[in-house]
Amino acid sequence: MFERLREDVRTALETDPAAKSRREVLTCYPGLHAVWLHRIAHAFSSRGFHWLARLVSHLSRSLTNIEIHPAAEIGRRCFIDHGSGVVIGETAAIGDDVHMHHGCTLGGNSPYPEKRHPTLEDGVTLGANATLIGDITVGEDATVGAGAVVVEDVAPGATVTGVPAEPVERTGSTPASGVDGPDVSVESIGEDDIDGTEHGVLLDTDTPDPDRLLDELDDALSGLDQRKDELEALREDVVRLRED
Repeated sequence: MFERLREDVRTALETDPAAKSRREVLTCYPGLHAVWLHRIAHAFSSRGFHWLARLVSHLSRSLTNIEIHPAAEIGRRCFIDHGSGVVIGETAAIGDDVHMHHGCTLGGNSPYPEKRHPTLEDGVTLGANATLIGDITVGEDATVGAGAVVVEDVAPGATVTGVPAEPVERTGSTPASGVDGPDVSVESIGEDDIDGTEHGVLLDTDTPDPDRLLDELDDALSGLDQRKDELEALREDVVRLRED
């Protein structure tokens, strides 16, 4: 038991850069206290002392502002950062090395006594105010972004965000401005580009032609000016629509 306590304190010190000492973690971290009290409540629940288990859970909620149902399963080194407003339902299952922030909810979507809460596999990270609903599985080492609402399984190692949550697509590059432009990424540049056929003015190893370079820059600026005029006209139409 004491080894588990030391392990939890060590996890908090390693995970939270704001933690300055073991004494601070032991006395001032509600997420840690909630996990410890849950182990007591879970032990009572597993032995059939359901009322006593709920009483311990209720006292823990009053002290930490974190509500964990006694029957929920929580693995080792689970760290609840800040902790305020976290709710973990009855049939939730949490693996090892899970890190969750304040406001997270592991909720159910069924009125029947069945598996109706999420399963978090090892190494999962939940951002602040993430909401996970139903008998879904968040795969190992996956990340759920802050404020996301997850209602479907999340693949191992994936990152999901949004409402409803969707996987984050990783592209080669993102346009720097807010206007549409050519989608050029590292993957999209081929041998022809390096030889100078496509984007040769910028990539050619020989001295570029200044006149050609100026012409291409002028064309690009002209396209931007046209796009700006279109957006301004669209904005005027929206303003008129709002006034009407």
